[in-house]
Amino acid sequence: METKIERLPENVVKVEIDVPAKDAVSYYNNAVKRIAQYVNIPGFRKGKAPRSIIEQNVGEERIKHEALESALPKLFSEVIKENNLDVVAQPYVESFKYNLGEDLQITARMELRPEVTLGEYKNITVEVEEYKTSDDALQNSINGLLERSAATVVVTDRKTLADDIVVFDFEGFANGEKIEHGDAKNYTLDLAHSSFIPGFAEQLVDRALGEYFEISVTFPETYHEKKLAGQPAVFKCKINEIKTKVLPELNDEFAQKVGPFKTVDDLKADIQAYLDKQKEDIDRTNSEKAIFEKVVSNAKVEIQQSMIDRESEQLLEEYKQKLQMQGFTWEQAVEAQGYDAIMSNLKEDAQIRVKNSLVIDKIAKEENITVSQADFGAKLAELGRMYQIDTPTMIKQLSQTPGVFNSLSQQALNEKVAKFLADNNNVKFK
Repeated sequence: METKIERLPENVVKVEIDVPAKDAVSYYNNAVKRIAQYVNIPGFRKGKAPRSIIEQNVGEERIKHEALESALPKLFSEVIKENNLDVVAQPYVESFKYNLGEDLQITARMELRPEVTLGEYKNITVEVEEYKTSDDALQNSINGLLERSAATVVVTDRKTLADDIVVFDFEGFANGEKIEHGDAKNYTLDLAHSSFIPGFAEQLVDRALGEYFEISVTFPETYHEKKLAGQPAVFKCKINEIKTKVLPELNDEFAQKVGPFKTVDDLKADIQAYLDKQKEDIDRTNSEKAIFEKVVSNAKVEIQQSMIDRESEQLLEEYKQKLQMQGFTWEQAVEAQGYDAIMSNLKEDAQIRVKNSLVIDKIAKEENITVSQADFGAKLAELGRMYQIDTPTMIKQLSQTPGVFNSLSQQALNEKVAKFLADNNNVKFK
């Protein structure tokens, strides 16, 4: 096999492959044998029809395409290896000339990884804003525990307060029409932690048991249902039940109920240890991010548009899946934000992700950072703990989607490079 390589703009190479005639015939004959196994030809058992009969029934062109599809992966692999090409996308055939008895001529294009020129990536100093735990963080955590352990008691001798839980009926109207899905009976709402339209919960305060009343609100401009966005609305309401929270006493007995603690001091010490660990983790994450951003900004790379387009398509699919998980549709997102705005953001994010990935791979190559079997096993174990699945079962499930293994391997490499950069650079907290 002979090859000729021609470099083109946008990190693309044109590859001309000349396959000897005898190999081309061999590919063709093997394709005939494969096709014979599944083509039904009257008068012949599968796999027993001679080549001439197969050619009459399916045609030479189909056989040649079958032969090429089978041969190309091996041919491309040899070209890539022999010419030391760093290919980042599936090669594609531009044209071919396949006449039996003559050399097979193939013209293909291969997209190469852009060359990354690293700037300074070791012994640099970055400034990072230090994370400060608020002075009342410990008390807020304790209050949260008490809140989650609170008992709920029905009250009948007063009006609603801002921290009550109310059970009420409501029916909403906007633009003179009843709001679809804008009504409910005996709906329970925690007034202090409401996710309703702004101003809704506040107007349920100072209401008497059994009281009928109307409240007026305005839907946010960013409301997902466009016909209601920014529109005023009226809700007819009735209070059916008022409940209040009774917090438990903060004592040793309470501490023993919420965890493996003997005293309140033990509980407080555990919460403080968590807060300290949280600060440490946030500072580390912010430091790694700042270092990496500085390293990436120091690097130079010309990224071809095709890489950004492919990454944009991947981000678009991830975005659509995220919307679906949140109960929204792609059409609703386009209507609310605009197609051009969404795609512009995705392309910007794609360019950042591609450059980050290229810089990581370049540093890994320069510093001989690789992913060992132990590193990959640790990622599998981490994923197993997350989903509470043992490692063998996890491997079996992931084997159905091989791309996940590549993703896990890349994650492991990213983490090792991040650690290398953290160990070899300096952080000044401010």
